[in-house]
Parts: sequence; C-alpha cells; structure tokens
Amino acid sequence: MNVSKQTGGEFIIEFESEEELRREFALNLSAGGLFIQSQEKPAELSHLELRLKLAGAGEVTITAMVVRLFDSAFAVSIEGNPDEILSTLLIAPKEDAAKQVNVWDRIRALTHAEKIILASKADRQERAVLAQDNDSQILYYLLKNPRITAEEVLRIARLTSISAQVADLIAKTTQWSSNQEIRSALVNNPRTPTPLALKLLPTLPEPEIRQIAKSTAVSQALKQAALRIVISRG
Repeated sequence: MNVSKQTGGEFIIEFESEEELRREFALNLSAGGLFIQSQEKPAELSHLELRLKLAGAGEVTITAMVVRLFDSAFAVSIEGNPDEILSTLLIAPKEDAAKQVNVWDRIRALTHAEKIILASKADRQERAVLAQDNDSQILYYLLKNPRITAEEVLRIARLTSISAQVADLIAKTTQWSSNQEIRSALVNNPRTPTPLALKLLPTLPEPEIRQIAKSTAVSQALKQAALRIVISRG
C-alpha cells in the first residue's frame, strides 16, 4: 500500500495488487475502517478525503474520520458501504482491460530468449503474464526485476513449477526471506529442496510447525523435523 498526501490535504492510497486490497478489506475495510501507514499526523477526530486506487483497476474517493494515532500510522473510520467500495476498486477501466489483452498477445508471440530478456525489466502487467508461463528460467529472471513486489514473489514461491535455483534465490534475498508468508510458502512447496525447507522450518510460527508435523502433504524428512521441533519446544 502506497500512501501520499496531496497539497490540498487529500490522501492518496494505492493498493499495488488485488491480493493486497483483499487482505486490507478482510482486516479493516469490511468493518468500516482503514489502517494507514504514514508519517503524516492528522488530528484525531478530524475528517479526511481519501482517494483509494487499485493499480490497473478502479479508484474511489471517500470521506473518513481519524479515530486513532500511532507512531507511524493512523486508523480511520470510513463513510460509505465497504462492499461497494471494494467492487468499485476491482472494476478495471475498459482501456486497461484491452491493454492487458494486447500485452498477453505480444508476450505470447515472443521467443523463450526474448521472454527471459523482458522478465528482468518488465512492468507489472508484463510480469503478471510472464509469471503464468511457469518456466523456471523466466521466473528466475522475474525475481531479478528490481520492481517486483513481495506479493508477486509470494505467488512465485507457491508455484509448483519453481526450480531449486528459484527457491534458493528467494530464500537468499533478505527482503523476501524476512517475510513470514514467503518463508511458509517455500517450506510447504514440494519443489523446494529439502535441505532449504529444513533450514527455513524453525523460523515459522509454532502453530504452523505443529501443522506440518501432522501433515501428509509434506516430505517425511520435513514432517519428522517439525515433530522434533514441537517436542523440543514442548
């Protein structure tokens, strides 16, 4: 979520992906609120104009009241129907939908080598199409793209088409390996090399380790390691 304040006092809040928007909706928006990370300090109980945007889709302007201040964030109560706000944000303009189709056709016509070259510099729409190729080399170079987001990396970490090289790159990149959801995705991905999954396993939350210890969907080595951790911590 990117937050900026306009000269007139309006806050622009842009969600980088539908996944990020739906997570915020489940946590806060559905209950009529928003949690906004910002160094700006609006007065408590003041009213704000918020322009909510979803990258590549819709936008809506709403009024909200500041209900609580935090060190580097503030919480607001919004006016309007949360479900209608979500629906508006998810509607992509017709021209953007047409552009997505054009991007798909253009990338589909590329050779494998051309897709690899594009992956390291692709924009969000191009990355979304390339990730569906499920080619481990393309996924590897997508991860080399400096503009790739944590949400995109999480989706890649969950793919059963990832190679050992892709899994290792994700795990060795601090900004991604510090994300608990990404570590969890790697541990639970059957294509992640067992030594790497075993290394990441102790960093997961206790309830998830317990779940892995009882799971039939993971390797025996991982299951036994999880069980040992549960016993040693018990």
